[in-house]
Amino acid sequence: MKILLTSIGSRGDMEPFIAIGALLKQKGHEVICQFPEQFRKLVEDTDMRFVSLGPEFLEMLESDLGKKVLGGGVTGWQKIMLYAKLWRLQQKTNRKLIELQQQFIEEEKPDRILHNGKAMYPVIWEVKNAGKTVFLSPVPFLHYVKGHTHLAFHSDYGEWLNKLTYKIGSWGLIKTIMTSMKWLGITDINKKEIEKAHKEHKVVYTISPQLFEQPDYWPKNQRVLGYYERDRAINWSPSPELLSFLERHPKLIFITFGSMTNPEPEKKTRIILDILQRNNTPAIINTAEGGLVEPEQYDKNLLHFVSNIPYEWIFPKMYGVIHHGGSGTTHMAIKYGCASMIVPHIIDQFVWNGLIEEHQVGPKGPKIGALSTKSLEPKLLDLVNNKTYKANAEKMGKKMMAEDYWEELYGLIVE
Repeated sequence: MKILLTSIGSRGDMEPFIAIGALLKQKGHEVICQFPEQFRKLVEDTDMRFVSLGPEFLEMLESDLGKKVLGGGVTGWQKIMLYAKLWRLQQKTNRKLIELQQQFIEEEKPDRILHNGKAMYPVIWEVKNAGKTVFLSPVPFLHYVKGHTHLAFHSDYGEWLNKLTYKIGSWGLIKTIMTSMKWLGITDINKKEIEKAHKEHKVVYTISPQLFEQPDYWPKNQRVLGYYERDRAINWSPSPELLSFLERHPKLIFITFGSMTNPEPEKKTRIILDILQRNNTPAIINTAEGGLVEPEQYDKNLLHFVSNIPYEWIFPKMYGVIHHGGSGTTHMAIKYGCASMIVPHIIDQFVWNGLIEEHQVGPKGPKIGALSTKSLEPKLLDLVNNKTYKANAEKMGKKMMAEDYWEELYGLIVE
């Protein structure tokens, strides 16, 4: 089959698709990845075909406006005004994205499409190609779960209001798709058909049931089928300095904000380093996309800076991980038995923060906009000194390692 994988978002939104794409390619299928331009090399390094959705979406998130909105530091009316400005900018970007999706899909005519929630044209395509799309979500709570609101609300308001939030989420998605059809000039598909396709198409949560168990009242088209990762340590080797640092410190904390940025990376980094140095806590800090930065002066015997290090290589060597709370980083930290704490930046990361606390694999961390010595220091010390977190993470990690849902997912894709 010719199988299209299309996803819009940050790197964490691409990784599950690339991992699944590699497995599909091993089965002999032609795999095409349609992602934002910034992920071209990521795909081409895996020897899969890449089709660009342009650079605008990531450029919007990485702009000063995007950093202010998503990275914290603004409140009240200022935050509302910035959100409104970002929304207006996003409308223009969304129109280009949906046009590029339509153009490629209608020209290429794939046999199957795997997509995420931000890639919406496949829902329209599903109307006339029933059963040929699969919606992959690396984040929970997009479909009704008792005792929890929709992902966008990340709370529990009681069952009546909880159910209402899922209806609001579906209403917003359908409205966005109907707007997209107007942009595209599609007149032979109506709202009821879109609602039916949205309700009945195949949905797979690429999440470990150790973190998010599938409710027994879900319909058959909604499944939780485990976390997927690819080997990123190929063609990578550690520096002698890193190996020496690991030898000197048997108990280490790894700190990363992944692909997340914020308006004050120097200030956030200094807060963290001051806490680590004051408490003599050795750590490896990953600068990644610039959410944390390496200062000119710090205790190099206690702290070591890296960038874009493969997590599957470093996490097994760590006691604990402090991170932004992306789905992939959350899964990998626990999979490799690390006590964990999240400093959430955006919507789904607040949900993972709550799940980390619920499963007692780490304390609930402060959000990035409220990061301070007062909010972070007691949490960091709790992470390092509470042995329960590490024990629970190791226990859960062993169960994750034993999971294998690939054949079930593969059957669902090609059936």
